Amino acid sequence: MQVTLDLTVNGEDYRVTVPAKALLVEVIREIICLTGTKRGCDEGVCGSCTVLLDGKAVCSCSVLAVRAQGKQITTIEGLAKDGKLHPLQEAFINFGAIQCGYCTPGMILASKALLDDNASPSERQVREGIMGNLCRCTGYVKIVEAILACSQGKVAPDA
Repeated sequence: MQVTLDLTVNGEDYRVTVPAKALLVEVIREIICLTGTKRGCDEGVCGSCTVLLDGKAVCSCSVLAVRAQGKQITTIEGLAKDGKLHPLQEAFINFGAIQCGYCTPGMILASKALLDDNASPSERQVREGIMGNLCRCTGYVKIVEAILACSQGKVAPDA
């Protein structure tokens, strides 16, 4: 059975017709064509498909697209404004928190949700906040440093 959905992604409205069991990650990547949202484990474990749904970090591989109707969906493509990167994006680049980059979109969105809820987290709170996002390259040290620095208004290491 097909359903027609009205979705708001990064502030833009989309009307899509999809199978009733379509996952949000499928709709975002394959129909709306925003490929920054990565498809990883398909089990809600790795976090590479993380998007913000009404400001909360969710694994889009575990959310039916019909559940997103009427909600604000934010993908990594929606963070930059007027050609300027979001401070978290800048911090990840400047602190070397990106290696292969596969986890980066989900990691940044999980970090944004964390900082939106707690503007001054401790290192432990940052580590807990990104716990659902796996990174096989960085060892998390630079990622945590970037998030903590961003929470303090810094987007680059001290020279």
